[in-house]
Amino acid sequence: MRRRARRKLANLVDRFRRSLSLKVAVTTALAVTLAVGLMGWYVSAEIRDGLFDNRVEQILGDAAWRLEQTQARLDVANASTLAQVQSTAADVVRSVQDPSSGIVGAMMLRSPEETSAVTILEPITNAALRALPTPDLRQGVAEDPGLSWQSVAIPTSEGDVPGVIVGDEVTVPLAGTHELYMVYTLSPEQATIDLMMRALAIGALVLALLIGTSVWGIMWRALRPVRQASLTAERLAAGVLDERMAVRGNDELATMARSFNEMADSLRSQITQLEELSRLQQRFVSDVSHELRTPLTTIRMASEMLYEARGEFDPAIRRSAELLQAQIDRFESMLADLLEISRFDAGAATLSPEEQDMRPLVRRVLQFAVPLADRKGTTLRLSGFEAAVTAAVDDRRVDRILRNLVINAIEHSNGNPVDIRLADNESAVAVRVVDTGTGMSPYVAAHAFDRFWRADPARARTTGGTGLGLAISLEDARLHGGTLEAWGQEGVVASFLLCLPKRVGEPFVPPLPVVPERLAPLTVGGDEA
Repeated sequence: MRRRARRKLANLVDRFRRSLSLKVAVTTALAVTLAVGLMGWYVSAEIRDGLFDNRVEQILGDAAWRLEQTQARLDVANASTLAQVQSTAADVVRSVQDPSSGIVGAMMLRSPEETSAVTILEPITNAALRALPTPDLRQGVAEDPGLSWQSVAIPTSEGDVPGVIVGDEVTVPLAGTHELYMVYTLSPEQATIDLMMRALAIGALVLALLIGTSVWGIMWRALRPVRQASLTAERLAAGVLDERMAVRGNDELATMARSFNEMADSLRSQITQLEELSRLQQRFVSDVSHELRTPLTTIRMASEMLYEARGEFDPAIRRSAELLQAQIDRFESMLADLLEISRFDAGAATLSPEEQDMRPLVRRVLQFAVPLADRKGTTLRLSGFEAAVTAAVDDRRVDRILRNLVINAIEHSNGNPVDIRLADNESAVAVRVVDTGTGMSPYVAAHAFDRFWRADPARARTTGGTGLGLAISLEDARLHGGTLEAWGQEGVVASFLLCLPKRVGEPFVPPLPVVPERLAPLTVGGDEA
């Protein structure tokens, strides 16, 4: 039950955050409630003070009359004994109490300064009221001529109620000066104030509800075009380019709808043009790549003949034949990259995953890279090769990814070691390639996988050269449902992390971070290649 209540509260809070009309309605209702509450507090305070002042004035007038009557009765009383005096005092006090006039209690207390030898029992109609006359009130009665009064809380069986106690001195035959107190209740006035406060509270709530509902309705209607614009924008972003807003009337909202539709028409036109240009570009790359294969095959056959007969040529022509063979190899590699990119763009790239241990695949790549590493003076250091690391992968595509990463690391290592770390967890396998040569700035890392992009276009290269290697590697990783990330610090370190799910397309958690555990070369935990 508590969880359901929390869920409902969370839904309400979420709805409040997302709805402008609800925010305005609730804010307006709260403002109205606060305003009515402040007004009600001020009005009730004024009415309460007015009722109290009027009632006190009535009470003082009634008390003065009753005290005068009481003193007259005491003066004419024929009391010559203690018992007669006691009886007369008790009769007087009982006669003073008059519920119809609001008097709920009366008492007669001996004055503290009285020295008469005759002492009577202090008559009181309700013993619970004995503590109401405070020392300050009794001192006022003793010192000030006329009536003295004080606001009090009258104890009852249902709790304390407001009231006023009024007192003055009277002279009792034989017993001397006594203080006569009358307790007036203000329950009717309090009931009136409570009724008024309830009416104000109910009125404030009803008014806030009506105003809040009205504001919500007005805002909902006024914001309907805005909601429509939001939904239309979402559909446009999802690719539904024919979506448009309905235009009603000639007001500002209608003008906004027309402007939005004009913007959508312009976007559709530009997107259509870009799509057409992209299709033309993809078709051009694909057609050119395919058309170049035939003449390239012919050129390769001729170059191979020259290359095989190079021993019969003089040194200059022999060197030309070797350069021709090398550049044709490079040209063929570039052409293969272009054809692969065109297959990715056309959505024709396919995957042939097989369950296998990643270690032999990585070692095969390293064997291919060893000659280049030897020429560069770079050591390839392995870690994480102690246990089998299996996953369902397309070994041809993963081989191509790892070759790109390792060859790039060797080329930029400046002779420093290149660390290749293999790791896995329950959901994925990862290979991280780190070099501490020229490093890589955050800007370069952000663009490393862009097509035809190089950090330094003027840099001399010993292999590759299309600017498509990492772009193809990224597409190969995505085809597996995996990721390929780059991170680096310029002049310090460059790190590439390949993560592939153990089952193609399944969610996974990377076994390794792309940022190395420390920037210094890793401590070798496996073999050296």
